[in-house]
Amino acid sequence: MQVITAFLVFMGVLASLAAFGEVDRAPDTPFVQEYHEAYPLKGPQGVNDVRTVAADPLGNVYAGTGAGAYVLKKGASQWTALMSADDAGPVFDIAVDGGGGVWVGAWNGLWRLSGDALAHVDPVRDPIGAVCATASGIVCVGPDGLWRVQGGDCVREPVNCARSIRGVVEDPDGGLWIATENGLYHQTDEGLRLYQLGDDILTAATSDVAYAADGRLWVTGLGGVTVYKDAEPVATYQPKDGLPTVFVKSVALGPDGVMWVGTEQGVTRYDGERWSLRHSRRWLLSDDVRDVAFDGDGTAWIATAGGVSAIKRRTMTLAEKADYFQKICMAHHVRDPWLVESCRLPVPGDNSVWKPDDDDNDGEYTAMYLVMECYRYAATKDPDAKANAKRAFDALRFLQTVTETDGFVARTVVPSDWTHMHDPNREWTERERASGRVNSPRVKLVEKRWRPSSDGKWLWKGDTSSDEITGHMYGYLFYYDMVADEAEREAVAQHVCKIVDYIIAGGYVLKDIDGTHTQWGVWSPEKLNGDPDWAAERGINSAEILSYLKLAYHVSGDERYQKEYLSLLHDHGYAENVKRAKTFEPMWITHIDDELLALVWPVLLLHEDDPELRQLYLDSFDVWYSSIEYDRSPFFNFMYTELSGKKAHFADSMEFLREAPLDLINWTVDNTKREDLQVVRVPQLESRQTSRLVPVSERGVVRWDKNPWDAIKGDGGRSEWTPVYWLLPYWMGRYHGYIEAAE
Repeated sequence: MQVITAFLVFMGVLASLAAFGEVDRAPDTPFVQEYHEAYPLKGPQGVNDVRTVAADPLGNVYAGTGAGAYVLKKGASQWTALMSADDAGPVFDIAVDGGGGVWVGAWNGLWRLSGDALAHVDPVRDPIGAVCATASGIVCVGPDGLWRVQGGDCVREPVNCARSIRGVVEDPDGGLWIATENGLYHQTDEGLRLYQLGDDILTAATSDVAYAADGRLWVTGLGGVTVYKDAEPVATYQPKDGLPTVFVKSVALGPDGVMWVGTEQGVTRYDGERWSLRHSRRWLLSDDVRDVAFDGDGTAWIATAGGVSAIKRRTMTLAEKADYFQKICMAHHVRDPWLVESCRLPVPGDNSVWKPDDDDNDGEYTAMYLVMECYRYAATKDPDAKANAKRAFDALRFLQTVTETDGFVARTVVPSDWTHMHDPNREWTERERASGRVNSPRVKLVEKRWRPSSDGKWLWKGDTSSDEITGHMYGYLFYYDMVADEAEREAVAQHVCKIVDYIIAGGYVLKDIDGTHTQWGVWSPEKLNGDPDWAAERGINSAEILSYLKLAYHVSGDERYQKEYLSLLHDHGYAENVKRAKTFEPMWITHIDDELLALVWPVLLLHEDDPELRQLYLDSFDVWYSSIEYDRSPFFNFMYTELSGKKAHFADSMEFLREAPLDLINWTVDNTKREDLQVVRVPQLESRQTSRLVPVSERGVVRWDKNPWDAIKGDGGRSEWTPVYWLLPYWMGRYHGYIEAAE
């Protein structure tokens, strides 16, 4: 009866919170998901120095490289050379005419595709820098002049423009726009006009020309983009407007009317309202983008200094995206005994072969996975979700039982034959110990972190942090309230109380095997209130221990925990400490603490029935949320709505869920090189961050304890991160009705 009553109270609190106001809801309508596929070339030196790309109506893709022209037949995975070894050399441009004919401008003249081979177009044997399909034929231009190919004739025409030709396009009246390194030229029946100085153009160094869907001409070059209407400049785009750099190399009109601009810092797109950048190895083989072309499926084929990249599109719902991430999670990120975290990639960027890895926060992140499965089960009643939640709970419980102690919890466990764990056992010299204490008086230099289990099957890691205990308790709360049956709830209650009893018996610290507290496992009044070196943790650790006690009381009904809870609040000043659970001291601010507080709030707000105490927590909760509400985190936003009943940046959350990349590889993403951003020291003083928060698709893989404002993220593709960061808020949203089930 007690369990049933507790569950009804839980559901009732959620219902009462929703009564604060109508929350936002969104149907799970299909959206376009972009993803990247890499198509590097194989061949002689310079083959991946790709200068130009084109696609014909049949879906074949052509690449002009420093080592010749190549074709990727539709559906193929390997490129085929189109030039003999004698003719292969730099290719500068490729164009496809209205009939599907393929024309190649190369170091040794103009070529046309005939069957499966290229044939020279006589008499053009001089270098050709730009090729353009026109209404009447083909125009090719190089340092030695301009040729028109019409029917079977190839005629050279005089044109008095700079010889550093970079791009050419026909205007609606049959004239030509020619981009050169020394100005933009417009050739018409009335003569040649030069755009080079004054207000006509950003700079004389132009690189490409293309018409937008509205008929305006876009011209790229050093400095940015100049836009012309009726041959007169009407707009410019520079880094202050959203371009990532002044080094702009190409422009192309996408099939949906979006303009794609290739730069030395990636390819950026403008849809008429905002710019969106695709850069880093997540999206491109190289950020040095030279050209963009589109096939009939809408795929963007991108010529880079490292090969050809394809940014493809698929239509999917959030439910389909959740299924995709769930499969990756189960395939790559669950290791015995059902711990869920990141994995190592022996070959950087290649997740076809992966190795399980250990992490100091295996317990915490397995607990977040557990909560995700709890929400999934509550929303769908899928027995697979319930079974996975049970496995995750058992794994977390094993982290305690493997230590064979009265309540100490291991950080993580690995099979006993592992040799690549983090923080291997080692000895510390007295000099190292002295240096450690001077640098950080609280440091605990542990020599024996890994210990064998009694059955010899496992190595378990000690020096467990407060983070781990907080994560465990968060997982136990939702498993108890939303998934566990009567017998399982009894197991949860016994397990929670065992850990909490151990902490209380230790004097509100987490005592390791050596009889002293772990480096971070401290919640005692003597330390938090009386030791200046623990001032940074005073607020958050006070909230943590209160949440443990509240959970123990919730699952057991034992008044002993409530008495301890009230004693800390009123006799030891933890009520005052909780008011400042979120710190704003610049050197103490971390997103680790922001996430830990997110794991603390649910039990305090869902299961505290004293109005004054609940208001205390709500006030502190509001302060916490005010500091992270612009992180665009659906996890934080949905939690705030769930526990406060207030609307919380719903549109940002939905945009995040839709825009988050499918690629979970931890590629390095460096936003310090972008000129549309400034590098600053806020919100966290210790790291370099961007002056504005870039979209999730423009930064590294997300984890909620990491600073989303960091300017540099990633490890070069040496690991793949778990998709729980996405799945947890998605299933929270589904359960609470913020996201409707897909039809």
